[in-house]
Amino acid sequence: MAVLNILTINSGSSSLKASFFKADGTRHNFRYEHIGHGFPHDHAEAFQALLHDLGVDCPDAIGHRFVHGGEITDAARIVDADERERLESIIHLAPLHMPGNLLGIDLGIQHFDVPQIACFDTAFHTTLPEIAWRLPIPQELGMRRYGFHGINYAHIARLLPGLIGEKARGNVVVAHLGSGASLCLLHDLQSIDTTMGYTPAGGIPMGTRSGDLDPGVMLELASRYNEIALYDLVYHRMGLLALSDGESNEIADLLASCTDAARFAIEYFSRQVSAAIGAFAAKAGGIDALVFTGGIGEHAGLIRSQICAPLGFMGIALDAEANRSHATSLSTSSSIPVLLIAADEEAEIARLTLSCFGE
Repeated sequence: MAVLNILTINSGSSSLKASFFKADGTRHNFRYEHIGHGFPHDHAEAFQALLHDLGVDCPDAIGHRFVHGGEITDAARIVDADERERLESIIHLAPLHMPGNLLGIDLGIQHFDVPQIACFDTAFHTTLPEIAWRLPIPQELGMRRYGFHGINYAHIARLLPGLIGEKARGNVVVAHLGSGASLCLLHDLQSIDTTMGYTPAGGIPMGTRSGDLDPGVMLELASRYNEIALYDLVYHRMGLLALSDGESNEIADLLASCTDAARFAIEYFSRQVSAAIGAFAAKAGGIDALVFTGGIGEHAGLIRSQICAPLGFMGIALDAEANRSHATSLSTSSSIPVLLIAADEEAEIARLTLSCFGE
């Protein structure tokens, strides 16, 4: 089968992004923000808008971003009935994302008689060594660090050698900062550590997710809330939203605000990202480059400067003008490379989709 036209669907926690890659090399992008209501999110309205906006374009295959792949190591799989059932069984591992991911498969099947391909964020992190993936809990519980945002990390790793040469194969920290946020430590362009853990709720603070918490806090919350209310709290009411005393979970809103609560949330977030970069540097014995990506990482120069300000002892220094203009190279000549690379999960999903057909 010669697959020529690829539709990619990237259903996130707060948006839906899609791209149509045509056989002639052209590409059309679609984005739908702040979609769905309730818990879990219902992305059906955004999918219907996408189908309308596609017009007469018809794909030969559809590649879907899946936040969690569970225990499998495949980067992508064709979704048949058995695979659809397996994916349904691991919804609990990423309840903010998986229902929307699965809805994309179901709507794709309803509207197009073409193969549906699941591309997994967790697959990029299968290179994690045991020291990074193992959790300090009894192994018989069957829980481990999986890591997420892997599709974009794979995209970044693919571009790095062309941007910084041999340094790309050293120790590189990639900060994927958006509504969901994580960091990844690369060595030789492979994942060797990451901040998110068993689920996408761990790591650094995010828009509505707290990141790592004292287990005692979770035990206390579990005594106060039933299961449904606790899920809602963990996935919808923590993070920047809580740190800003309910003002907003959006960095753009917080940056535009003059309130003390907004400033506190921004400072807290930046401090935690700085700490994560420093922790990776300590684990690796230093880093050779730092990359910002994701909505916040690409567009919030103030956040980047706040993150980098305490890291001068690591050889990190931003060029003020480059940072203001969101240049690809953000660093001064005396600094280790600090880069801005736009996220493009859709291009990586299209590549993975084609790979399933030997293209």
